[in-house]
Amino acid sequence: MKVRFKKLVDKAVMPSYAKPGDAGLDMTTIGSKIDADHNYIEYFTGIALEIPEGYVGLLFPRSSTSKKDLRLANSVGVVDSGYRGEISFRYKFPKDSYFAKVKRYNDGDRVGQLVILPYPQINMIEADELSSTERGEGGYGSTGN
Repeated sequence: MKVRFKKLVDKAVMPSYAKPGDAGLDMTTIGSKIDADHNYIEYFTGIALEIPEGYVGLLFPRSSTSKKDLRLANSVGVVDSGYRGEISFRYKFPKDSYFAKVKRYNDGDRVGQLVILPYPQINMIEADELSSTERGEGGYGSTGN
């Protein structure tokens, strides 16, 4: 599959796979902005994408995030096929920490990964009754630990 991308700034780095067989394209940060009032750092990639219709881009943290004091603010980012703006990653840091001491990414680091997947178009049908299953209405933790 071919996906068009645009470098919004010269120093932007083309998304790429680190190793053959990888599912996620690594995204590199070219700069960041700290919002201490809301405890987040936003990392900019300088990249915009043209995700084909019928596909979605999902933004995930890299495993290296486990070495940082960060967590992706929206858990998984969703990039719809109609979005043409810059791809960025917003990471939260602990509220009780002083942001200057937070372990974070530097310009040029791979800050996250992009996975592009097809998705079905769903047509919702309202019903008075739903089919029964063994699980039924069992929710959180209902199937055991």
